[in-house]
Amino acid sequence: MRIGGEGNLDDNAPMPLISRTLPAEADTLALGAELAPHLQPGLVIYLSGELGAGKTTLARGILRGLGYDGRVKSPSFALVEPYKLSRLYLYHFDFYRFTNPRELGEAGFREHFNPESVCLVEWPENAAGVVPAADVRIELKIAGAGRQVGLDADTEAGRRCLKHLKH
Repeated sequence: MRIGGEGNLDDNAPMPLISRTLPAEADTLALGAELAPHLQPGLVIYLSGELGAGKTTLARGILRGLGYDGRVKSPSFALVEPYKLSRLYLYHFDFYRFTNPRELGEAGFREHFNPESVCLVEWPENAAGVVPAADVRIELKIAGAGRQVGLDADTEAGRRCLKHLKH
């Protein structure tokens, strides 16, 4: 059984490369920390899921795994939160309130999608056709009190990143 659109179980949805159940918030943070050491500059990671699915929690886990101990907030109003970490630049985008993809270019955000940066993109569908294609796609679904997560790679760089995760 696979998770399809709108959080419904769908036997016709493509099977993600990695699928996990995350019973608690701590498990979402742990997944982010597990993924963090395998991030390489140039990666674009889409974080998809409904409101409250855990996208920002996963981003917080990634940042904690990279050694960042400051406050991690959803960039819903600022659209982007930049983080300079010892080994890379990470930009956390949230396009939930984004209504016009052309605004992305006008806002100067395209420059952050470069070979030296990792970009985490929440609500990528709101900037479709404007942000680069994903190397890694992560979809979070609310499943009772926990979450179901699917991780998939669309590029060789994405596959190299995910191959280190426990299945």
